Amino acid sequence: MKKVAFIGCYDKADMIIYISKILTNMGKKVLVIDSTVLQKTRYIVPTMKAFKQYITTFENVDIAIGFENIGQIKVYLGNMEKLDYDYVLIDIDSYRGYYYFQIKTEDKKYFVTSFDIYNLRRGLQVFRKLEEAVEVTKLLFTKEMLAEEDNYLNYLSKGLKIKWNTNILYFPFEIGDQTAIFSNQRSGRIQLKGLSSQYIDNIAFIAEEISGDSQSNVRRALKMLERN
Repeated sequence: MKKVAFIGCYDKADMIIYISKILTNMGKKVLVIDSTVLQKTRYIVPTMKAFKQYITTFENVDIAIGFENIGQIKVYLGNMEKLDYDYVLIDIDSYRGYYYFQIKTEDKKYFVTSFDIYNLRRGLQVFRKLEEAVEVTKLLFTKEMLAEEDNYLNYLSKGLKIKWNTNILYFPFEIGDQTAIFSNQRSGRIQLKGLSSQYIDNIAFIAEEISGDSQSNVRRALKMLERN
């Protein structure tokens, strides 16, 4: 099982679900854990369950909501030995989530943010109690992709135990992407129609990076999703 942490207080639930769907189209078994304070997936993922803690399946992606740690999920699934998934993608917006979901140094980590000061400062708080440096990849939602913005993020993160990956992914801050995402939420489906090519290319790249699979296999899985 491979754990992947998506860190920050920026709204990243839909992006994580899209990436998970690509992975399931590649034949992988995926669990998404929403450990955030607001638990947005409780409201955007259709389900008949309305418990405090539950796991629901949404288009072959399992989604865990309301759990405070890995142990509670194991109890819920009735398997205390391990989680039977190829990948566990965790949405994290606090150090508590980072700690209780046992994010380790070797686990893949992405920092997801826009450049408003609230998202930057609050998102970086997750790293303030770390005792050893961790490698993190930036996923930046911005309109103009200015070097000054990235420099400011580097400035704010000085003194934190972060080793920024040299590879940075810029997501376009486009109204069209938001419109497509909202449309998907209303329809209760995972589909790519209406999303910008840059957004799609980025989530495909992340799926490739997580899986270590070939670009051709990822693109094949992406085509399956595009036909939805």
